[in-house]
Amino acid sequence: MKIAILGSRGIPNFHGGFEQFAEYLAKDLAEKKYDVTVYNSHTHPYKKKTWNGVRIVHCYDPENKIGTAGQFIYDFNCIRHARKQDFDIILQLGYTSSSVWGRLLPKKSIITTNMDGLEWKRSKYSKKVQRFLQYAESLGVRFSDYLISDSEGIREYLQDKYNKSSVFIPYGALPFENPDEAVLSSYKLLKNQYSLLIARLEPENNIETILDGVVLGKRAEDFLVIGKHETTFGKYLKDKYKAYPNIKFTGAIYDISILNNLRWFSRLYFHGHSVGGTNPSLLEAMASGALICAHENVFNKTILESDSFYFSSKEDVASLLCSIQKNDHPAILKNNMDKIKNIYRWDIITGQYEAHFRDIMKKGKS
Repeated sequence: MKIAILGSRGIPNFHGGFEQFAEYLAKDLAEKKYDVTVYNSHTHPYKKKTWNGVRIVHCYDPENKIGTAGQFIYDFNCIRHARKQDFDIILQLGYTSSSVWGRLLPKKSIITTNMDGLEWKRSKYSKKVQRFLQYAESLGVRFSDYLISDSEGIREYLQDKYNKSSVFIPYGALPFENPDEAVLSSYKLLKNQYSLLIARLEPENNIETILDGVVLGKRAEDFLVIGKHETTFGKYLKDKYKAYPNIKFTGAIYDISILNNLRWFSRLYFHGHSVGGTNPSLLEAMASGALICAHENVFNKTILESDSFYFSSKEDVASLLCSIQKNDHPAILKNNMDKIKNIYRWDIITGQYEAHFRDIMKKGKS
C-alpha cells in the first residue's frame, strides 16, 4: 500500500499539531513496511530525501515571502507532484488552502481528508475570509472519498451540514513519566506555585478572558503565557498586561520535554480553545499531569467530561485561580492520564489510521 500525507509543513515536526501527527503516523506506518511519502515545505529545516524509512518530497513554498497566499501555492505544488505518482491513498490534513485544487487530485488515488476544526469560526478572520473558508470546507467534503473527524463534535457537524458520514479518529499523545524539576530553574519557577496556558495567541483561544481573570484574581504567583507573540494580537496582549509583572510572555516553546515539565509542575493549566476538534495541546496537558481548567464548550467537554474545571468568563477564571489546589484532586489527574493510556495514546491512534486505510482500500473510491 502506497500512502501519501499532504497538508503539513513537513516532518520531523518543527511547527505544530498536524506536523507532529504526520511524524508519528508516517514513522509508525514505515516501521510496519508501508510505502509512505510525506510532503515537506522547501523551507523546512530537514533537507534529506528520507526520514526513518519515510520518503520526503520537498515542494516549493513561498509563504515566508508572500504570506498566506503562499500556502495555496505550496498545496498546488504538492498536488501537482502527487498527480505524477501512483499512490493508493492520499491523506489530506485539513482543507483550508488545498481544497480549491480538489479537481486536480489524482483520479486513481483514494482521497481521505482529516477535516480539522471549524476554521471558518475563527474570530481572527474577517467575514469575507470566513465565507471563503466555509466554501473551502464544502470543497474539501466534495473532493474527498472519505472523511476523518478528530472529535465527535466535528463528526456530528459534518453529518448535520453535509449529510456525510466520517470516521472518528482523535489526535494522540504520549504519557509523560519522567519529570525533572531542574527545568523550572531556567524560568525562575517553583513547583505548584505558578499557573500557565499554552496556545496560539488568537482571540478564539480566550487568552484575553483568561488573563483578565488573572488580573481580577489578584494573586501574586506567576502566570506563564506560552505561545508566539510576534503578532498583532500578541503585541496587543503584551501591551495590555505590561503593568502586571506576574504575567510572563515566554514566546513559543517547541521542546516537548520543557513543555511537559512546565505542565507537570504547574498548579493550574488553562485551556481556552473554543474552535475545533481534539486539540493537541489539551491531550498533551492531560498526558503531562496538569490540572486543567478548560473553556466550557462541546469540544473540550467531550474529551475531559467531568475531569476538569470549566470557565466561560474572567470571573470564573479568577475564582478558579483563588480556590483550586492541584494536590486536592489526584483522582482527576489519574482519570485524565488513564484516558491518554487507554484512548489517546499515539500507537492506538496510528493503529486506527492503519485500520481506516485498510478499510477504504477494500471499499475503493466512493
